[in-house]
Amino acid sequence: MRLPRRCLLLALLGVAWSTLAAPLSEADVRGQAEHFVQQHYAAPGSRIEVASEPLDPRLHLADCAVPLSASLPGGDRVTPRLSVLMRCPTAKGWTVRVPLTLHVWRQVLVASRPLLRGDGIVATDVHAEERDITGLPYGYIDSLDQVAERSLSRRLSAGSVLTPGALGGRQMIRAGDHVQLLAELGGIAVRAEGIALGSGDSGARLRVRNGSSGRVVDAIVRAPGVVVALP
Repeated sequence: MRLPRRCLLLALLGVAWSTLAAPLSEADVRGQAEHFVQQHYAAPGSRIEVASEPLDPRLHLADCAVPLSASLPGGDRVTPRLSVLMRCPTAKGWTVRVPLTLHVWRQVLVASRPLLRGDGIVATDVHAEERDITGLPYGYIDSLDQVAERSLSRRLSAGSVLTPGALGGRQMIRAGDHVQLLAELGGIAVRAEGIALGSGDSGARLRVRNGSSGRVVDAIVRAPGVVVALP
């Protein structure tokens, strides 16, 4: 015997409604919070680890007839511990805070060797490593494009993560620039034209080729286009 279309439709709606109104367990809420965070911080090349913590055992979550909504009260800042607000968005709904631990692994640039203040950064100075960015409160650099023509504002030891705060202004001198090479001895200054073989800001040490003799000397950047030969 075939059921009338109207009865069949009501039966299907009844199944859907019972599914939506099914009792929520703690595992349901925690699982949805974890999924929300996974999606929120997802990015190409990222590896995300997230785990929720048990809720207060005194909580009793009522059924919610609509899908839960999720939000981050702390904003988008990436931290190792955070909370997600899970809310039943109905007139008599509820809100619960789900605590989680978070790890977001991404490729960042680290110093391949000790770098000095004022040094310009080239590809051989850094390399990419996977680091947990939730443990990098001062940020990170993930592309050489972000440091183009910039110099370091402080020293970096080998293996240190390159951060935005470690970058100073634009380099006073870049490799290939024609510079004025000063040699100072006993109060006497001798000037010559030279070509910079490295890049750097004020105080940076680099190599310079004397334009007349062809000799390569070590020098310190003193001003834009001006270097002082080291004894």
